Amino acid sequence: MRHSIRFSLIFLLCVFFSMHIATGRNCRHQGMDTQKPRVLISSDIGGTDPDDNQSVAHLLMYSNEFDIEGLVSSPSFGDGHKGEFLRMIDIYEKDLPKLSQHIGGLMTPGQLRPLVKQGRQSEAPACGYGEPTEGSDWIVRQARKDDPRPLYILVWGCLEDVAQALHDAPDIASKLRVYWIGGPNKKWGVNAYCYIAENFPDLWMIENNTTYRGFIYDSKNPDEWNAGFFEHHIKDAGNLGRDFAAYYKGNPKLGDTPSLLYMLKGNPENPGQQSWGGKFVRTSHTPRSIFHGATTAQDTAQICGIIEWQLQGPVVDGLPIDSACITLNIRNQKWKGYYKGNGLYVLRHSTYYTGTLDYTITSTVKGFQPITGQITIANTWDAPQKDTDLKVGSQWWTDSYAPEDYWHNCAGARNQYCVREEIMRDWAKRWEWLNDN
Repeated sequence: MRHSIRFSLIFLLCVFFSMHIATGRNCRHQGMDTQKPRVLISSDIGGTDPDDNQSVAHLLMYSNEFDIEGLVSSPSFGDGHKGEFLRMIDIYEKDLPKLSQHIGGLMTPGQLRPLVKQGRQSEAPACGYGEPTEGSDWIVRQARKDDPRPLYILVWGCLEDVAQALHDAPDIASKLRVYWIGGPNKKWGVNAYCYIAENFPDLWMIENNTTYRGFIYDSKNPDEWNAGFFEHHIKDAGNLGRDFAAYYKGNPKLGDTPSLLYMLKGNPENPGQQSWGGKFVRTSHTPRSIFHGATTAQDTAQICGIIEWQLQGPVVDGLPIDSACITLNIRNQKWKGYYKGNGLYVLRHSTYYTGTLDYTITSTVKGFQPITGQITIANTWDAPQKDTDLKVGSQWWTDSYAPEDYWHNCAGARNQYCVREEIMRDWAKRWEWLNDN
């Protein structure tokens, strides 16, 4: 009898511990230990796209899930400034008492404000880097901390401050995990991107060019998880809710949020597994097409790849190398090109638009003849590799071009769309905590 009781107790203990382990595997950070991940945000908040404010609200409302180690303002274009981060923290401070009634561990404004740093406020020059900034210095400092955990840098704009930090402190590369919302952001910071790909090909990088589009709301769908999300869940939800109305009339664009979601649910160490922030595939290269002279509609480049025109023009004595002296006008936007010496002019561009695009290239340099041309952009990444492609290492990940992973003609976007409603439902609960009714 005594042996039977002892066996039963042992059996129950085994069942208990088995259940405990199984429960642990279902925690938010699957595949990680109980420590919170270290994250640093690099954002063009206040710059060219106001959806960064929406993503900051999301970040602050889930700040209990992370060790936030930096909030860097990195607007390569527009009027972005670190003051916009501070303004969002001020708004969050007013709502923190309500949020804290429902969940513990949210970061306080006193903890967050010292983490706000100013990064570069213009596009990097042709070489891809310039002078150190408060933001790039902060990245170096945090990456060199005596902490065994990697530092995840979530980039919501351009890579200027990441490139600067890597240039100034190459030793930090092995400590960084970069999740970058690329796509349209690549064209705003093409030089910094090329510098990183050429000089740090072994960097751990998720280059999300189109997967993120599976998270942007469907403006034609009025349900409570898309165009109706503000009306159903945010409209009366505290100070953050009132501020949310200022961006896209409250519609949740949230284009940068997938990088944050990636840290919330899934295994951040394995981009190839499904997570709240998508699922990605390894790539051996990033497409780069180099053209010597004007192009025509028969010349093809890849979506979100690098297009580089190398043009011969006047030899100009006394014009410094990398002087910005030519201009590409494409889709009613103007982009700088640079003098490389000996009559060579180089212009880089990237676009997420497909089809045949018209362009002109002009210059203030005397004797430089205006150029008119076309370029055709194909919606593919897995085309046959070219000698001009930028070769990257085994830790570089990007969107899946498998046919089953397309959504609305965007590669990999189905891997984000498939978890979107689950994510929005989870966020809606936190908005309800702020509801004034």
